[in-house]
Amino acid sequence: MNSSRPYLIRALYEWIVDNDCTPHILVNAEYPAVQVPQGFANDGQIVLNISPSAVRHLHMDNDAVSFEGRFGGVPHSLYVPVAAVMGIYARENGQGMVFDLEPAVDDDEDLDVEDDDMPPPDDEPPRPSGRPSLKVVK
Repeated sequence: MNSSRPYLIRALYEWIVDNDCTPHILVNAEYPAVQVPQGFANDGQIVLNISPSAVRHLHMDNDAVSFEGRFGGVPHSLYVPVAAVMGIYARENGQGMVFDLEPAVDDDEDLDVEDDDMPPPDDEPPRPSGRPSLKVVK
């Protein structure tokens, strides 16, 4: 199945706007392919106001959120892969959703098909077994 993240982002955005609140997204500014003004990121993260009055040409699809916005009066084109969105919430009351961190995906990897019955090729080290774990590093 496809990731539910882009669908949840769009649904929560609509819900927040319908309730006359200001939607903000928390973005991992260090995620590959993210295009945000780096001078405004703090600890590798940036909060972006994506309300209809704050941005132009907002486009949200299953791959990314993109729009034009102003930072310090200077226009910028922003591009945020969906996997880099760490959360979406209403500025006024904090209601929304925080997402799990997603590792960067290599274009060469095929994530849809994984055959555990086949032994790894001789030139690759064996994959570690067990459950993967992530931790927040500050």
